Amino acid sequence: MIREAIKEHAAFDACDLRIYAKGSYANNTNVKTDSDVDIAVQCRDVMYWDEAKPGIHTSTSPYQGIWTPTKLRSELQNALVKKFPGQVDTSGSTAFRIHSGSARVDADVVPCFNYRYYFASGGRDGAKVFKKDGFSLINYPDQQLANGRDKNNRTGKNYKKTVRIMKRVENAMVLDGKHREVPSFFVECLVYHCPDDIFSRSTWTDVVRGVINHIYHGLDGAEPSDASQRWLEVSECKWLFQPGQAWTRADGRAFAQATWTYLGLTS
Repeated sequence: MIREAIKEHAAFDACDLRIYAKGSYANNTNVKTDSDVDIAVQCRDVMYWDEAKPGIHTSTSPYQGIWTPTKLRSELQNALVKKFPGQVDTSGSTAFRIHSGSARVDADVVPCFNYRYYFASGGRDGAKVFKKDGFSLINYPDQQLANGRDKNNRTGKNYKKTVRIMKRVENAMVLDGKHREVPSFFVECLVYHCPDDIFSRSTWTDVVRGVINHIYHGLDGAEPSDASQRWLEVSECKWLFQPGQAWTRADGRAFAQATWTYLGLTS
């Protein structure tokens, strides 16, 4: 339906757009309580980029076309409002929320652009998202999808099941007033960092116990100075803990401790 909305909007006729699901729904780690789907509308007419060291990338002429962040957001809003009258919430700083209506789930639609980070030996492709306030963020949805699938295959399909278990526990704790809400993506990243062998334990209780133990003890203390000891997001393209993130090591540790207590686990 979102593809149809964009196809029917004449302003996008000459714009190269990639439209795809991302996040927990695409990665099959969503749970019923958090069942909205994230949809990216990525403009491929523009490439934003950064480089590991100055001079690695020789820039082409600056883009001179019409597709600025403001223009893309404005036209996407027009297309969605026309297709889903009375269902589009435009108040968010980043995404447009489409309330489900006749569809099965709500959708968060995010306008973004092609992005590449250049290394001396190549580059890494992602998506650059501009918020209403002008601030931006970089995502790597393709790498997240691939790494999640690989880990799930390595663990006999138990990794994603464990992510869903931990998300359900988080939802239950919030509902019961036992813990504050924890971002779904953060939970997924915490579980992803756990060693593969934990997911092959004989019972789900043992798996969950091992996951919580690893998170709690692994996040003790300050962020390591040794890069090899730092935790990564599922994409393995960004540090999990860095300035500007919506969470800290202490938040991860508090979540693990609260989960252990809530489930009544013992050593």
